[in-house]
Amino acid sequence: MAEVKVSDGYPFPLGAAFDGKGVNFALFSAHAEKVELCLFDDTGTIEKKRYPIEVNDHNIWHIYLKGINVGQVYGYRVYGPYKPEEGKRFNPHKLLLDPYAKKMIGRLIWHKALFGYDPDSPEQDLSFNTLDSAPYVPKAVVVSDTFDWENEQKPRIKPENSVIYEAHVRGITKLHPKVEHCHRGKFLGLCSDSMMNYFDWLGVTAVELLPVFSFFGEKDGMYTDNYWGYETLAYFVPEAKYLVNNDIDEFKQMVKTMHAHGKEVILDVVYNHTIEGNHLGPTLCYRGIDNESYYTLQKNKRFYEDSTGCGASFNLQNPYVLTLVMDSLRYWADKMHVDGFRLDLATSLSRVRGQFTQDSGFLLSARQDESLRQVKMIAEPWDATMDGYRIGAYPPGWLEWNDRYRDVIRRFWRGDARQIGEFASRISGSSDIFGYSNRGISSSVNFLTSHDGFNLHDLVSYNDKHNDVNGESNRDGNNANWSRNYGVEGNTDDANITELRWRVQRAMTATLLLSFGTPMIFSGDEIGNTQFGNNNPYCQDNILTWLVWDAVDQCDRTFARFVKRLIKLRQSLKIYDRIKFFSGKERQIEKYVLKDIMWLKENGDEFQIADWSDGMRKSIACFVFNGCRSYILIFNAHEYDMDWKLPSFLKNAQAEIMLNSAENMTVAELVDTKRKFSVPSRSVLLLKINLPEK
Repeated sequence: MAEVKVSDGYPFPLGAAFDGKGVNFALFSAHAEKVELCLFDDTGTIEKKRYPIEVNDHNIWHIYLKGINVGQVYGYRVYGPYKPEEGKRFNPHKLLLDPYAKKMIGRLIWHKALFGYDPDSPEQDLSFNTLDSAPYVPKAVVVSDTFDWENEQKPRIKPENSVIYEAHVRGITKLHPKVEHCHRGKFLGLCSDSMMNYFDWLGVTAVELLPVFSFFGEKDGMYTDNYWGYETLAYFVPEAKYLVNNDIDEFKQMVKTMHAHGKEVILDVVYNHTIEGNHLGPTLCYRGIDNESYYTLQKNKRFYEDSTGCGASFNLQNPYVLTLVMDSLRYWADKMHVDGFRLDLATSLSRVRGQFTQDSGFLLSARQDESLRQVKMIAEPWDATMDGYRIGAYPPGWLEWNDRYRDVIRRFWRGDARQIGEFASRISGSSDIFGYSNRGISSSVNFLTSHDGFNLHDLVSYNDKHNDVNGESNRDGNNANWSRNYGVEGNTDDANITELRWRVQRAMTATLLLSFGTPMIFSGDEIGNTQFGNNNPYCQDNILTWLVWDAVDQCDRTFARFVKRLIKLRQSLKIYDRIKFFSGKERQIEKYVLKDIMWLKENGDEFQIADWSDGMRKSIACFVFNGCRSYILIFNAHEYDMDWKLPSFLKNAQAEIMLNSAENMTVAELVDTKRKFSVPSRSVLLLKINLPEK
């Protein structure tokens, strides 16, 4: 090791900062009694030197090593009491990852040395483990930022113009025949020419990636594989599995390529818990650095508060932990150039003394942050507790996943009774949920399917979930799927059932892409992908979750073209770029007195109070007014065709069918506005209306 000169250094920035001459190391720990910086060789296997950190400024331990360069491998050992019943779990036998690490080297090897306690002891976590964990844990690597963005510009697509495509980096590319073999399942595969051409062809505006922060999915012999990635280890490090050469610039190249094609990159991020889990989990980073600060503890501090269902809640009420989360978000927005974040279990992040509040440190910090004000912030507005469901409760500027939209659209097209009122609310933007504090109509992220639950093919192919291969005796996953198999459970050769399933999929997808709000599609739905009835494939890193591109047949391609056409149609209509919710108030437009939205029955009359309470009604039309050119959407979930009549004020208008979801492709067809016309069963029709001047 080259000659190194040691000095005090500075408390900020946290992490390892290279200045051209050396590296400043800074680590937060409020309760530690001693901290050592451990330097390793380039492979991370041999510890070369330990440096005690002597200076602690307001809970920040820091040291400067002149002569240390980019590429240096390092970790920490933190000393203090090991008293789990008091919330203290210091164990210097555990090599700890820097929470601000930007790059790592080495695999996480699941071994009993990872645990602060002796897993074989009958005292469980009250025991003390003296095994050294260094051989089994990844180490941090000092980096510098030299990536050339070449005048890249973020697309900055307005929410009202967005169509989000949720995808898994590995799942979408692992079996793609036109992606270079070594790039499959990687960031470089995601931005390959084949994938980018596909995204361009389909017309989506943003790709939302399941978690890509380092999570180390394989836990041999210890836990089920973490395929989805919802157990974060490091909040600044891209997952090594998705890198070809462990080069973090590969992530930047992916973002740069997406932006060159006008596509935004949104990350699903998990700050509510970590990979360390509950009191019986390993000691890899936060638990060993300062357990009392990083996690929310119960009165008996041996145990953790858990609003996530994953063992322990990250403690964003601690200002240093909140700083870590905010610094991570800014890093990905500013340094990695991502365009937005979907906050997993966002309610857990927004609690103060156990209660959700808009005045939480996290939500207030996000609202005032210059970087985060310029990217999309999307909340999953619930957590795992009884009081955690907070849809509609987030501040202006936030978008939210709308599971109420998902459920009612599924139930409406399944044919359930008493859905019409909520169906109308959801397809018109859910103003009853989001219409306050000047929030916009795009606040609702509308989705039919996502990574969690049935995909679209399975939604119309299975009455029940089939999660047997998960190893939990089919007990996991949601039981309320609002699905229907139409006569046969699973795949079938019955042509009539198959065609009916495609018909319902077209109707549901047309509803999604012609609803007001921000639509999100789950990858593979557009090509008929199946998970064989598994609605919780979180641990399935295999053919169950990988898109099988070679298996896409003519029916799948036809449906993909239908989805592409829907996206293009949505983007071409001027009614979907509105910002405000509908008011339903009458106004004078030239010589017409009309509402900006009207709900119509099959006889052309406007809905009355009694119609909303008709439990057997399964059809409705929505008239949307946009100047002299307006549109009518007709939804018929009945099992039979219906005669339909346009309202009398349109008798001299020109009406043209732009979409009939009962057909794969719609040929433009004029409608006689004075006569009845047929609306097929289980279908969506879109009519363009040209109002003549009186």
